[in-house]
Amino acid sequence: MSIICAQLSAKTNILVFGDSLSSAYNIQPEKGWVALLETRLLSAKYDIKFINASISGETTSGGLVRFYSSIEKTNPDIVIMELGANDGLRGSSLKTMRKNLISMIEFCQQNDISILLAGMHIPPNYGRTYTQKFDQIYLDLAEMNDVTLIPFFLEGVATNYEFIQIDGMHPNEKAQPIIAALVEQYLAPLLRIKAE
Repeated sequence: MSIICAQLSAKTNILVFGDSLSSAYNIQPEKGWVALLETRLLSAKYDIKFINASISGETTSGGLVRFYSSIEKTNPDIVIMELGANDGLRGSSLKTMRKNLISMIEFCQQNDISILLAGMHIPPNYGRTYTQKFDQIYLDLAEMNDVTLIPFFLEGVATNYEFIQIDGMHPNEKAQPIIAALVEQYLAPLLRIKAE
């Protein structure tokens, strides 16, 4: 049973702006978490539309370049922002990553667009300090900007090889319903606010 049971009064456009974790990498798009969640919400009688603008390999810098045009084209009410994992895996500048995310968050808030920020964790490849600072970015931005945060986007998935593809990184088809349920949990309050 879906966690969301109230009906929205008007169509809500939800833009998913992320990387391979949201682009249904190496699986059929209709089996990805975005499509699964949209189906669940439509079944719950929500008048919503998901637009998935996620691109495999995307970084916060690449995302920022195309962010404003994506907003203009899709006119979203809510943005699910799932970026940063590739920055961290590449050891990119955390200062730049933070600045990019802030720019996108502030633009959304200036245009009355709600944000659901997907927090990430990375392996300690670049040392404990880098890893801790990476994790902290999401916590800080959520608190500073009063943004709804999913503490860890791959909660219940990342450490279970049953849910990971053979590359050891990307969630497989079995993981997608788990991710969809997690996102729905944090998306529900935003949908209720938009319905008021």
